[in-house]
Amino acid sequence: MKVTFSPCPNDTFVFHAWVHGLIPGAPKIDVTYADIDITNNLAAGPNGPDIVKISYAALPWVLSEYALLPCGGALGKGCGPLLLTSDRSDSINPAKLHTSRVAVPSVRSTAYLLFRLWAAQNVPGGIGEIIVLPFHEIMPAVRDGLVDAGLVIHEARFTYPSFGLMQMVDLGNWWEKETDLPIPLGAIIARRRLDLSEITHWIQASVRYAWAHPMESKDYVLQHSQELSSEVTQAHIKLYVNNYTENIGKTGYKAVGTLLTRAAQEGLVPEVDLKELNLF
Repeated sequence: MKVTFSPCPNDTFVFHAWVHGLIPGAPKIDVTYADIDITNNLAAGPNGPDIVKISYAALPWVLSEYALLPCGGALGKGCGPLLLTSDRSDSINPAKLHTSRVAVPSVRSTAYLLFRLWAAQNVPGGIGEIIVLPFHEIMPAVRDGLVDAGLVIHEARFTYPSFGLMQMVDLGNWWEKETDLPIPLGAIIARRRLDLSEITHWIQASVRYAWAHPMESKDYVLQHSQELSSEVTQAHIKLYVNNYTENIGKTGYKAVGTLLTRAAQEGLVPEVDLKELNLF
């Protein structure tokens, strides 16, 4: 069984037990590690993996072949993407984005979708130019003046001050004030032809094992993390691995439906039949 997820601490923490054969009855998996821009495109292509981590924003393009699983992903509050700048004046002047170059991690990422929804309300005339970069290259690009602003995710929430950057907007806070719902960031999807109930069981068992044995995955997490600080990786896991990771639940499904419905109304994603999302 081919599985693809990011090298980020929350994903490696969640899948550690399954990857290392610690889940009774679970099949051996062939793992590929890839950033979200790559996984979003893999899932939309003809030869995508059996199970893959993608952005919730990319769901509308893959639901014909894949089903959303109710576990393993990343939803939550206080964990949204940040828009960063190196220019202190820009931190209070979003209108300047109309003539700016902005780096984003993926054009089908939840971060970018939230950014576009926010910009529709706050940036008259729209964003100047969008540049797609791997997320670990975004903060250096902003620091070095290659772009004017950068949209960051993951552990960048904890490390951006070390690059001399400032926060223009916390898109997670904006979303929570708008909706009072968690932010749907990363989804785990599986091919519809597979036994989705079994896969769900194995992933949930892997999540529970990770919580029960939090130190067992430490070396594996650090091996793949692009931020080698143990303190940062633990903060990352604490923020992104929560009750929604074990079971998305009604509130989580409502958050996903709200995001995709709003985005479709703005013409940013294809319209989705929300009944296709909740199979469990």
